[in-house]
Amino acid sequence: MYINIQFQSDCMTAVTNKIYYINRLKVLLTILVVMHHACVTYGAPGGWYYSEKTALMSALIPMTLFVSLNQAYFMGFFFFLSAFFIPASFQKKGTGVFVRDRLKRLGIPLVFYSFLFSPLLSYLVNYFAKGHTVSYLQYLAGFDHWIDFGVLWFVAALLLFTLFYVLIRIWIKYVPITGIRVPGPGRIFLFAIGIGIISFIVRIYFPVGWVLHPLGFQIGHFTQYIALFILGLVAAGNNWLKLLPLKTGKRMALIAILLFLFFPVFYIIRVKMNIPISWYSGGYHWQSLLYAEWEQSIGFSIITALVCFGREYLNHTTVFINHLSRAAFAVYIFHPLVLVSFSLLLRNYCIDPSVKLLIVAPAGVVGSFLLASFIVRIPVINKII
Repeated sequence: MYINIQFQSDCMTAVTNKIYYINRLKVLLTILVVMHHACVTYGAPGGWYYSEKTALMSALIPMTLFVSLNQAYFMGFFFFLSAFFIPASFQKKGTGVFVRDRLKRLGIPLVFYSFLFSPLLSYLVNYFAKGHTVSYLQYLAGFDHWIDFGVLWFVAALLLFTLFYVLIRIWIKYVPITGIRVPGPGRIFLFAIGIGIISFIVRIYFPVGWVLHPLGFQIGHFTQYIALFILGLVAAGNNWLKLLPLKTGKRMALIAILLFLFFPVFYIIRVKMNIPISWYSGGYHWQSLLYAEWEQSIGFSIITALVCFGREYLNHTTVFINHLSRAAFAVYIFHPLVLVSFSLLLRNYCIDPSVKLLIVAPAGVVGSFLLASFIVRIPVINKII
């Protein structure tokens, strides 16, 4: 989603020693982003450049479950991890250098994506899928969506959050919060419940799917994003990633499994009560409250479990993982081109879209990392991404 998560090695060393598992989690979440958008292409709810929806319920249900589960935690997790490294980087570089670095590493990709990459993606879909056979320059002459961050909405939000953090440090002489003990399962779960209530209230006015143009922000999800960004700052100041007990991670993993098994209840409620699926997305509906609570509870549970299990079992590195981690941000930027290209290549094959997903998803992951690995070796560009 996403990711100049800015996992520079200097910041990692400044915050704590040997947190190699963060690279593994970053790679895992990046892969999920690619697969998430592949599912949206072929049937799962959500918007994408090119779509070819399957009508098979046997495929739609697992795709919907997959993207719903992802949405519950993976973007929030990116905000948390990004924020975790900000205080150390700010302290090391100072205000001026830190701001210039963020503007370069986050701002330049935003400009590139909006003014160059997004028009190209749109042209490819219009030319090959919609039959608008005009030249690229002719297409650009009538193009009117120049401010379009696409999947880089995360980068835009992260830049705004980071600049707000800098303003607080400058104007209020903000000192990183310390002395807050690491939360246990009860506090984490209660916090998630609170975020769920706030999310429900926000979604009365901004239901899931409502997008703030041209930034691409889905305000209905931002309650969690803001909360986890702040928690990332608090975690950095109190060394939570090191102190969070493995026992807490195991308990939250159990809660996540139980909540995962609860998901079919949403389908049963919809069928038995004959309600629109949009009632889960927002408005004055108890179904929206129920879904918001499920989403936040399972999201915070998964994040906690991943941190604990990653630290205990994945806290080592390899050359291969380092290469994948180095390419992660480039994968995030360029994976739409890879997915759209594979999808367009398969568009005329007379097979169900769900079968195409089985081809495009893994090909998209591998292709995106291969392309990204090449891009991060290009001089100048490798100083940005």
